[in-house]
Amino acid sequence: MCGRYAATKDPAALIDEFAAVDLTDGRIRIDHNVAPTKDVATVVQRHPRDADGVVLPDEPAVRSLRMMRWGLVPFWAKDPGAGSKMINTRAETAKEKPSFKKAVSSRRCLVPADGWYEWRRDGKEKQPFFMTGPDDASLAFAGIWETWRPKDDKDADPLITFSVITTDSVGRLADIHHRMPLLMPRDKWDTWLDPDLPDVTDLLVPPSAELVDTIELRPVSSLVNSVRNNGPELLDRVEPAAESALFDLPTS
Repeated sequence: MCGRYAATKDPAALIDEFAAVDLTDGRIRIDHNVAPTKDVATVVQRHPRDADGVVLPDEPAVRSLRMMRWGLVPFWAKDPGAGSKMINTRAETAKEKPSFKKAVSSRRCLVPADGWYEWRRDGKEKQPFFMTGPDDASLAFAGIWETWRPKDDKDADPLITFSVITTDSVGRLADIHHRMPLLMPRDKWDTWLDPDLPDVTDLLVPPSAELVDTIELRPVSSLVNSVRNNGPELLDRVEPAAESALFDLPTS
């Protein structure tokens, strides 16, 4: 699964990297410990609308950065609490599940990330790792999104939420956890974001071994275990033996 990640790029960097316009209203924040229910930057590609809100399908689709809350709330949900249970969507069943199939066909997004955290169990202990790409390039998680409004208040501001698609882990990543985010390679971004392409079956597959081989598996401090901790030190390499020695130091 994917339950935590880091997103520390500023808007200018994301705009350049994803060739998108910024529609986040200055709400992007550096976050070293993104957790479910937080509002974060995503990348979408949509046709513009006219003054009455009608989609203009003949106008070119525009790629943009938009803020969304992590945890998908289906449009038919009674309340937004459903989102806490839908932070991830399995690639293998996304096209069949009622909560996800419409979004997979028409509301797809990319989730920019420096990398994601996962915990490897070793007996009773869990060692956190940070999985990150090379050369400071963002990883792009495949995602889907939905718009929700309370049924008794159609004029309420919409709640825009997303879910990260996950797949079976590949290569060395399987030694950490059996699931991983579906990483979308740069040459597939246009296809994944295309609002006029309803069938993306070919993209709902584990990433290539070549892509996974570029990922660094970095042991990090158990500080990341708490969502209250949020600083650059969470990304520092901390070998398990070194951390154990630190906590074993006598106190005066």
